[in-house]
Amino acid sequence: MVQVLVLNASYEPLNITTWRRATVLMLKGKAESLEEDSSHKLRHDTLLPTVIRLRQFVQVPYREIPLTRKNILLRDNNCCQYCGCIGEKLSIDHVLPRSRGGADEWANVTTACLSCNVMKGNKTPQEASMFLKRKPFKPLNNMSFQANKLINQGQYQEWGKYVIGWS
Repeated sequence: MVQVLVLNASYEPLNITTWRRATVLMLKGKAESLEEDSSHKLRHDTLLPTVIRLRQFVQVPYREIPLTRKNILLRDNNCCQYCGCIGEKLSIDHVLPRSRGGADEWANVTTACLSCNVMKGNKTPQEASMFLKRKPFKPLNNMSFQANKLINQGQYQEWGKYVIGWS
């Protein structure tokens, strides 16, 4: 199923919707197409949209992304931030260990495979001579977070120029 990135009038990601809903918004004149998928066509040679922008600005309340295991793994693309391995046996590592005053916060937790986590132990990455591939960060907003996941999976590469924090 083709998914469509919905942008606010200010080009800020708002939502990911279905192509049907996006087409209805465009037919009603509430949105315009910015990017289209040339491999999928509707009737009358109309291309399916992959990015649309609302014509009127919609005010959205700010919601913080909860610090959960699932969200940390999602942020780090299910990849060990020390050795780069991808797999199912991943754990959460505190960059500055909790026993040394490290907090449970986005900037201090990262994904690590079990062997790297055991090797690092109760040390900082510098003390263990293990360096992070990417510094831990707090995701900006939930929509960019979800869109980044799809982009990093190799889908919807055209969304990259509209999503803040895409790497």
